[in-house]
Amino acid sequence: MTSLTYRYVALTDTGLRRPANQDSGYASPRLLVIADGMGGAAAGDLASAEAMHIIRQLDQGFEGDAMDALRQSVTDANARLGQLIRNDPAVEGMGTTLEAMLWDGSKIAFAHLGDSRAYRLRDGVLEQISTDHTFVQSLVDEGKISRDEARVHPHRSLLLRALLGRDDNEADYNWLQPMLGDRYLLCSDGLSDMVGDNVIEMALSAETIDLAATELVRLALEAGGYDNVTVVIAEFVDKDAAVDENLASSDGQPQLVGAAAGPARPRTSRRSDPKTAESQTIDPEEIRYAPRPPSSRRWLRWTALGIAIAAILAIAGGVTYNWSQNQYFVASHEGKVTIYKGVQADIPGITLQHVDEITEVEVSTLPEFRAKQVRAGIEASSRAEAEQIVENLDQVAIKPTPTPTPKPKPKDTETSTSSAVWLR
Repeated sequence: MTSLTYRYVALTDTGLRRPANQDSGYASPRLLVIADGMGGAAAGDLASAEAMHIIRQLDQGFEGDAMDALRQSVTDANARLGQLIRNDPAVEGMGTTLEAMLWDGSKIAFAHLGDSRAYRLRDGVLEQISTDHTFVQSLVDEGKISRDEARVHPHRSLLLRALLGRDDNEADYNWLQPMLGDRYLLCSDGLSDMVGDNVIEMALSAETIDLAATELVRLALEAGGYDNVTVVIAEFVDKDAAVDENLASSDGQPQLVGAAAGPARPRTSRRSDPKTAESQTIDPEEIRYAPRPPSSRRWLRWTALGIAIAAILAIAGGVTYNWSQNQYFVASHEGKVTIYKGVQADIPGITLQHVDEITEVEVSTLPEFRAKQVRAGIEASSRAEAEQIVENLDQVAIKPTPTPTPKPKPKDTETSTSSAVWLR
């Protein structure tokens, strides 16, 4: 049996819309890791960086089973986040996703938590080997929506599980058996949300993994670059194969990128300073979490959710409402495609959406896939984009063929004359 090793590369980009990079990536001859921080600009980078600093200690060596070592490392990272939150309540709510692969020389111990992804390219065929811990993925698993519908669902970024410094978000753990020529890709949702799997498959098949990493990041930016994008790639080769000096991993040194590679940014306790809160806009990463499925502790979660909503309203209610009223989405109203102003969220006692314009496009005239999109709601970044969405929908709508009005038959002259004579 051929002894294997792997070449590796890590690459990240802040993207075109975010002010800072909250992703962290790491690649070494033993360890591959992606962490996508969340919780807003005040703590997302801190969460991913601190988790990364704990996980990458595995590179210093471990005793016994690789899976046991990885489990313990994830537990330690989670405990570290919990400690930071207790020490500074201003970062309450921060968290991070996690993809980690630990190579023991013959197989891979794999940990997955959140919506960052792991893919394997084998014999030219791409396979997603992680399952997203998201609300939308739960709908796919239940057969309520398709994978294509999940890609455009307005709540596709809502997480059900992440590394949050608590004890109720267990990671998924699996063993992976690599084969000669396999390529493994770990990526943040800044790539998978922007680029389809078929495109990822083509890019990951590039001549070298360094070229593949560059192309994947380029494609994410070209598609809009709405989020930070980070990729870590490994290619399994014969252990005795010559080192390719042109590759970034030829020196055998670890590659650390993103938030964990930079200096820690100063934190501010914005929750304790209402004036500061009023001057800040709402970061989408602040509202990325979704309520978890009902359980025996459901009332505790609902209580926590209520307290969180109350805190947000008390500190930044005005800012949140003003921000929401500059948002638009397209949905259905009384059977017609309608432009709404606001956001699709239900908070008791507060209306965050209202009808802006009811168009003449009937939802029933749209192809089934588009009709489902409209019923679920399609987000728009501006009024102009909402109008463009409506225009696109109108173009694909099936227009009814008008029924021609029958022309009146010409009167029979002879009959008319006879009738006239009879009447006399």
